[in-house]
Formats: sequence, C-alpha cells, structure tokens
Amino acid sequence: MSLLVVGSVAYDSVKTPAGSRETSLGGSATYFSIAASYFSQVSLVAVIGDDFMPEHVELLESHSVDVSGLERRNGKTFRWSGVYSTEDLNQRETLDTQLNVFAEFSPELTEEQRATEYLFLANIEPRLQTQVLEQMSPRPKLVALDSMNFWIDGSRSDLDAIVAAVDLIFMDEGEARAFAGEENLAQAAKRIHAVGPKIVVIKRGEHGVLVSNSGDLFALPAFILDRVVDPTGAGDSFAGGFMGMLAATGDLSTRGIRRAAVLGSVIGSFTVQDFSADRLAALSHDEITDRFAAFEKLTTFAGLDDGGPLPRGQ
Repeated sequence: MSLLVVGSVAYDSVKTPAGSRETSLGGSATYFSIAASYFSQVSLVAVIGDDFMPEHVELLESHSVDVSGLERRNGKTFRWSGVYSTEDLNQRETLDTQLNVFAEFSPELTEEQRATEYLFLANIEPRLQTQVLEQMSPRPKLVALDSMNFWIDGSRSDLDAIVAAVDLIFMDEGEARAFAGEENLAQAAKRIHAVGPKIVVIKRGEHGVLVSNSGDLFALPAFILDRVVDPTGAGDSFAGGFMGMLAATGDLSTRGIRRAAVLGSVIGSFTVQDFSADRLAALSHDEITDRFAAFEKLTTFAGLDDGGPLPRGQ
C-alpha cells in the first residue's frame, strides 16, 4: 500500500561526542522516506535549493522513493546545525537554522498523491500540515503527525487544529509533556487522546518508547547499543519504520501497532550508529530481520502462562 510523506529535506552540520560532520544529508522527510522504503512504496513531497547535490537525489531514488514531488527552487536548501551534549545525547543545542527555500514551502499535491492511503505529516508548520490534509481525497486510512516544541510554543492554535484531525501522533517526551501540560506520561497521553488522536506514540530516546492505543499502553525499551555516533534523525527513522510497516501490512490492530513500534525502534537503532543517513541507507533486509529477532529476544520472558504462577511467601 502507498505512503506519502510531506516534510523537510535539508543539510545538517552536527557535532556529537563521537565527532562532527559538515553539510550532511538531513531533514525529517529524508530519514522517514529511506526508513519506510524498506517496507513500503513511499512518495516524498518537499522543497530543495539549487545547491542540492544530485547524488542525494540518486540516493533516494536508489531506495525506490518517488521523488516527483521533490521541488527544486532557486536558492539554498534548508540548513540546520547543532551540537549534542557530551553528558546526555538526548539534549542538543541548535546553533543555526537557515530556512532558505523552505521558508516559502507550500505543498501542492498531485491527484495521485491526494489518493494515497497512508499519510505522514512530518515536522513542518502546523498550518501547512492542515493544508496538506485538506488536499487528500478520499481521507487516508491513517493520518500520522509529528511536531516539535517550537510549534507548541509559537503556533498552539494551529497545532491544536491539526492534532484534532489526525489518527496518530508522534512526540518526544518533552513535547508530550509540554503539549498536554502533564509531567506523567500516561496522563499526558490521555490528554492528547482527548484532543483527537487514537494513537499516541511518545519517543523517549535511549529510554525507549511509550505507545498508547486508545488507552492501551505498550512500553518498549530502546535497543541496547555499545556506541551511539549521531542521534540526528533517529525519531524520523523510527516513524518511517513504524509507518512503513503499517502501510505494508494494513494491520492497524493492537498487535499490528505494537509490532510497528518494535520495527520503528529497530530502524532508529541503526540510524544512530553513524552520521547522517549513512548507516540507515546501507541496510539489508537480513540485518533488519536479525536485529528484530534480537530485539524480540531482549524483551522476551516467561509469563504467567509459560512460567507458571508466581510463588507466594509464607
């Protein structure tokens, strides 16, 4: 089944405790598209400048991503630079943001794109996310959204409107707490459900993910790695694996949502092992399958049915 993503394609300059990389391929829609492409047909809608390198378009095409919606304009591609804390890789400081051609981004979908069955509204201005959803006809089977604190703080009314209109929302734990006004994540998920989304996915970085599916909670740890190089794009890769799985299987049951969360976590764990999308773009199906199996082993234990009743003290 088809999957459409509308978001940013960018160039990033990043410094982490493991090193640094200048002018590397980035952007929410980039990571999402590559991650989802391992499981589903993906169409990308974004804008780039005339400085965007042909080899990066070729990289997307090599993953069978439909780039017909990748609009090239005169000017520079969106650029971001940041540095990650040496003490906590979940914390980063933005050093510079240059919107460039992205400042004038106004997505116009083709008839084929409007009929896509699964839609991911990546982290862009909420007003634009609403404009994209309003172009869809018929409404997709599943509409998912990502956002950030910048929109929570500065475009709350527009954000509330689009959150109320989607089926699934991805937020990190800081964003979920800020949006809901609740420190407790279970309570935050309840408040977000009350706005509209049936499924709330709270990304917790090295602490894993919490999924609330109409109040049914599923907590998953992060995959254990001995080294993290660059966390940039991990959340977008997680969303790509998650949505790619749902678009491929059409399984929106509780079981399907939980498996999608595991697969998303697996894909995100590869992304952080190198700078930019280098590791993500070089994956094989066998590597993904092996890590999925390792994740299953990591989280498996003998339950009450298999391991018998719990002992009672005297």
